[in-house]
Amino acid sequence: MKIAVIQFPGSNCDQDALFSLRNDLKVEADYVWHGESNLAGFDGVFVPGGFTYGDYLRCGAIAAQSSVMAEVKRFAEEGRPVLGVCNGFQILCETGILPGALLPNINERFICDSIHLKAENQSSPWTEQVKDPIAVPIAHGEGRFIASQDELSKLENEHQVAFRYCSKNGEITPEANPNGSLNNIAGILNSKGNVLGMMPHPERITSKILGSDAGLLIVSGFQRVLATV
Repeated sequence: MKIAVIQFPGSNCDQDALFSLRNDLKVEADYVWHGESNLAGFDGVFVPGGFTYGDYLRCGAIAAQSSVMAEVKRFAEEGRPVLGVCNGFQILCETGILPGALLPNINERFICDSIHLKAENQSSPWTEQVKDPIAVPIAHGEGRFIASQDELSKLENEHQVAFRYCSKNGEITPEANPNGSLNNIAGILNSKGNVLGMMPHPERITSKILGSDAGLLIVSGFQRVLATV
């Protein structure tokens, strides 16, 4: 297995993603510049966090026009694993690979903190290992997930909500929601379940030397998705 870590101007979590995949998940991974138009030799894609193009226009809007995103969309349609984290989630929404959009946090402030996540869908390759609430870092200014009523209903009814913000005990409450996302949504899946977009950063907690390796429960979804292709 070999995973492409996409680099854009303004990416700043690409090294976290690469080291997490290579050192902790123990799979091959390499950077791919956003101007590339071919992902031959790769099996999956990690779209990392950052502030691509300075978040001008909207977060992820310019990055979504990059040449490589056509290939990422093809991977998604073919059922290969695609993970977008933070700015990567925003980019996946801007390209239409995932529904909805990410708006500025309800308090209009950048948030750098640790929150708790509950796996809402526990049958997808990305979420099935997350049996209990886990603490995961967040670092974003535009993480408020929104969607039209039709999109939201589809996400809920077809079990495409991957994670919700929750209390330490797993309670879904307004107080546990750091950014005002609809229905406390922290991450969503595409209809096939091979694409995951989420605002929290599992790649930052894949080694106990960092304080936790709970993120491996999610990042290892690359392997589980590929096992079904």
